Amino acid sequence: MKSIRTTLIATALMAGLTGLALAQNTTASTDSNRVGRMEKMREHKAERHNQHLTELKSKLVLQAAQEPAWNSFTQSMQHPARMARPERASIEKMTTPERLDQMQAMKAQRDAHMQQRTEATKAFYATLDTEQKQVFDKETARLMKGSGMHAMKHLGGHGHH
Repeated sequence: MKSIRTTLIATALMAGLTGLALAQNTTASTDSNRVGRMEKMREHKAERHNQHLTELKSKLVLQAAQEPAWNSFTQSMQHPARMARPERASIEKMTTPERLDQMQAMKAQRDAHMQQRTEATKAFYATLDTEQKQVFDKETARLMKGSGMHAMKHLGGHGHH
């Protein structure tokens, strides 16, 4: 009787541990798949972005003197490398004020990048003639439809129109 009970307990314990191991393996696999999909999405977005810039340049019919400003503009428009985010475990160890400070630091990085984009765009825009400015305004308005407040509205954000 005792050996049957011991066998049943051992079997139940092994089954439980096997299930736990499978669950951990599935989670790791799911995280890996998610990271792979996110990376493909980023690559696809970067390709589309570069294609849009190429099309914009051809529509603007730039003069040689405008090339340096165009190069600065396009360089500023490149998406920065993914900002290093703290690991979830380290975030959970932070106090609320520390988490807020971390969020504020990340926002400051994004704001600095946006400021660089703004300055490069204005410098480039200043080199354009009247007709080029009209093309630039039309094309960038069209490209920006999928970003900013318009996108926030469709993603459930609180943007106002």
